Amino acid sequence: MSWGLLVAAGVIVAFGGVLQGLIGFGLALVAVPLLALLDPALVPVPVLVIACAHALLSLVREFGHVDWRGVGWAMLGRLPGTVVGIWIVDSLDTKSFGIVVGAAVLVCVLLSVTSWRPQPTPPSLMTAGMASGSFGTATSIGGPMIALVYQNQEGPQVRATLAAFFTLGSIVSMTGLSIAGNVTLHQLWSGVLLIPFLIAGFLLSGPLRKRFDAKGVRTPMLVVSGVSAVVLIVRSALL
Repeated sequence: MSWGLLVAAGVIVAFGGVLQGLIGFGLALVAVPLLALLDPALVPVPVLVIACAHALLSLVREFGHVDWRGVGWAMLGRLPGTVVGIWIVDSLDTKSFGIVVGAAVLVCVLLSVTSWRPQPTPPSLMTAGMASGSFGTATSIGGPMIALVYQNQEGPQVRATLAAFFTLGSIVSMTGLSIAGNVTLHQLWSGVLLIPFLIAGFLLSGPLRKRFDAKGVRTPMLVVSGVSAVVLIVRSALL
């Protein structure tokens, strides 16, 4: 990875780290389409690496608020969803993968603004977990599905529960992709190089949580994600 690419990708990751620290998700939703525009090789493995790192930091910060029962049900759905995600990665060429990533972002943006209000029951959690496993493994975007189920809960519980699910889910996805031969040392190293930028964004989110309304931050995040996704789809289609 060149220094220019590293700095550009790092700024994107730091911005995503701030967003996820504020509202519990958003790192991958913002970072994936932008990173894919910079270099398709940065998706999904490097993003899974930084997503796991951010989830661990968030989990340590708000461990006491985790809904472990909900995490368990969601993980039951994540396992078969991971298999679907691996199949997607194996089946698509670069052009098709870019279109799928962009479409996945748009779907997640729509899910994030929907008026549908599901409750964190075992069936809804397993369904969201399976969708998150599929999207998360293939494109490293799995947050909005689980966030949708927990959107009516208190902020600390949402952030902590999503962090616990992302930690376990990222490990499962990385393991599955590794077994399928879709993880290289170069991809892992690219993710590691971006972790300092992620930590900077995470640390910045701490004091900002008390000064910014999460709902106010969410709207511009979704706009950036949606526009980036459309640009990615158009560029991939023209390849």
